[in-house]
Amino acid sequence: MQSSSRMSCLQMSQAKTPVSRSNFRFRREEHLKRRNEIREVFGKGKQYNYSGVKLFVLKNDLPYNRICFTFSRVFKKNQASEWNAVARNRARRLGREAYRLLRPCLSGRESSSGEPSVREYGCHDMILLVYPESELKKNMALSDRLEQIEFLFSRAGLLG
Repeated sequence: MQSSSRMSCLQMSQAKTPVSRSNFRFRREEHLKRRNEIREVFGKGKQYNYSGVKLFVLKNDLPYNRICFTFSRVFKKNQASEWNAVARNRARRLGREAYRLLRPCLSGRESSSGEPSVREYGCHDMILLVYPESELKKNMALSDRLEQIEFLFSRAGLLG
């Protein structure tokens, strides 16, 4: 997917900004939680697919991006096999960590001072829908999830 001459968004952001915990925190307000908001993103949002993962994106009027990590019903129902709560939670942790690392690369993020900027109001609500087939094909690692999410964000035009 990536050529060796091109740096990924994550590598560029780490090269430009000094490492600070506040740059990479996944704050509570960034979680998309309300049922009606989630339904609106599913219903009205634009969707992007890549390798067993689907991203739904809808513009919001908030000064920050919000995201929800969810799974297909197949992932939840197949309790008798290896798809149980442990597998779902691991997939959720990988997704959250990948988003947390890519968050500084997203357009519409906060300014370096932490104050809202004018550009910030181009933020989005996002839902990352994971299918179990993508986890089953290979033992999913953080680098694989980073690749998936970075590709989806770039297709959606969210990387700045």
